[in-house]
Amino acid sequence: MAGIVEIVLIILTIGIALIALFTSIGNMTFKQKVKKEVKEILMKSRGASRDLVIEEDIKELPEPVQRYLRYIQIIGKEKIRTVRLKQKGFFRQKENQKWMPFKAEQYYTTNPPASIWFGKINPLPFFSIKARDMYFEGKGNMLIKLQSLFTIADAKGKEMDEATLVRFLNESFWFPTVYLNNYIRWETIDANSAKAIITDQGVSASAILYFNEKGEMINFVAERFITTEKQYAKWSTPIKRYKELNGIRIPTEGEGIWHLSSGDFSYIRLEITEVEYNHPL
Repeated sequence: MAGIVEIVLIILTIGIALIALFTSIGNMTFKQKVKKEVKEILMKSRGASRDLVIEEDIKELPEPVQRYLRYIQIIGKEKIRTVRLKQKGFFRQKENQKWMPFKAEQYYTTNPPASIWFGKINPLPFFSIKARDMYFEGKGNMLIKLQSLFTIADAKGKEMDEATLVRFLNESFWFPTVYLNNYIRWETIDANSAKAIITDQGVSASAILYFNEKGEMINFVAERFITTEKQYAKWSTPIKRYKELNGIRIPTEGEGIWHLSSGDFSYIRLEITEVEYNHPL
């Protein structure tokens, strides 16, 4: 009997070691893939201009957008070409699911518009989900892997192209000089809201941006494809807090909400912990 127990323990030990080995290899492969994609995106960044934003640059924008740009102290600052930021928070996939902590890093370029987000979600101790969401050259892709080994999702296609572009438009409030680019068209709605339409590589997306009288952007609302439901739904990202980072007052806390027929579903709560402009590597 003792011999059987010893054999079982040896088998278990070998099994655990093999899982650890394959997970380590998977982590390394995933990390290298993302690193290569980040490098490719940043290498395609154009526009070495170090011009400063002046009042003349914003005069054609809707009044609430002008008010917002003044509030966040962008006038007199260098136009943003590349961005690196870090974030942390909590994520869940279903209303009755426990919130799972995550940490993520993200890179952007503004000419052309591109972004890559990659993060790690920890639903349980010693158990992780790696995710990478990317928009580049008109194409969107969401890749999710369990323990960096098993592919849970690899979403592509027209809906993902639009979904990732509208995400880029949404997250532009972290690098707001992008609002001055001609691939974003603006329409005035009223004193506290404006519509933004972004077009790139034949892909278009739009959203309504809401502001208060102080000048803060308080919400962003768009129609976006939700992969879990396989349909378009109303999506909003109410902003909770602003903080000055690198001389710019940007939103640093907020959440993402899907407005479904079954009710509103808050699926992510995040906080920006670090941001760097124009030299992200």
